[in-house]
Amino acid sequence: MKQYEAVIQTLEKLGGAATLGQLNQEVFKIKDCEWKSKTPFASIRRIVQENPNIYKIKPGLWALKSYQKELEQKGIVVETEKNKDSKIVQEFTHSYYQGLLVTIGNLRNKKTFVPNQDKSKMFLNERLGDLRTLQEQPVYSYEKFTQRSSTIDVIWFNEREMPEDFFEVEHSTDIQNSLTKFSDLQDFYTNMYIVADEKRHAEYDKKLGYTAFDKIRKDKRVKFLSYDKIEKLYKLEIEKKELDLIL
Repeated sequence: MKQYEAVIQTLEKLGGAATLGQLNQEVFKIKDCEWKSKTPFASIRRIVQENPNIYKIKPGLWALKSYQKELEQKGIVVETEKNKDSKIVQEFTHSYYQGLLVTIGNLRNKKTFVPNQDKSKMFLNERLGDLRTLQEQPVYSYEKFTQRSSTIDVIWFNEREMPEDFFEVEHSTDIQNSLTKFSDLQDFYTNMYIVADEKRHAEYDKKLGYTAFDKIRKDKRVKFLSYDKIEKLYKLEIEKKELDLIL
C-alpha cells in the first residue's frame, strides 16, 4: 500500500476528517504500508496538503472530499464569509477549539474537564465527554466557587486536582460574561484565558478596561489567546510527540 493510500484509509477510519495529531496516531497502525522516510510525519503533512482527494477545513484539520457532504450535515464545515455567522459554524468552531484545548491538556498530562452541559458535543468524531479525562469537576474549594467554575469551557487541573488553567472560548458570545466569571475566581492561583478570533482582540481590550475589572487587569490575571495561537500550540505538542516517537 502506498503512503497516500494509508492516509486516505486512516481518514476513512476516522469518519472522513481528522487533525494531524489523529492521523499521526493512527496511520502507522496500517501494517501494509511502509514508512521508510526518516521524517514520516512530514510526509503525512505533505500528503494532506497535496493530495487532490483531501481538503482543508481549518489549519491542521483535513478531510476527504468524498465525505464533504456527510461532514457538512454533521456541522463540520469550511468557514466562509457567507456562513461565518451561521449557527452551525458557530457551534462547530466553539466545540472544535474546546476539543483542541482538551487535547493539548491531555498531551501535557493535565487532568482535563469540560462542562457536563457540553459533554455530548462533538470534536470531529469524538464526544467531548469522552475526550476529557475527568468526568466530574473536582471539589477543589467551597461550593460557591466550584459551582462558578463548573461552566467554564475547558479547565486543566494539576495532579492534586487543583485548577491550573481556565479557558473560555468566545466565538460569538459576550466576552464580558467570561471576564465577570474570572473576576469572581481571581483569588485562585490559576491562569485565565479568553480564546477567540484575533478580530475580537480589540473588543477584549475594551471590556477588560471596564472599572469592574480593574483588579484582574492590573494584576494581569487574564490573557487573550487567538485561535491561531491555539492551533500553533496544538501543532507544537504534536511535534513534541512526534520527536518522542522518533527518539
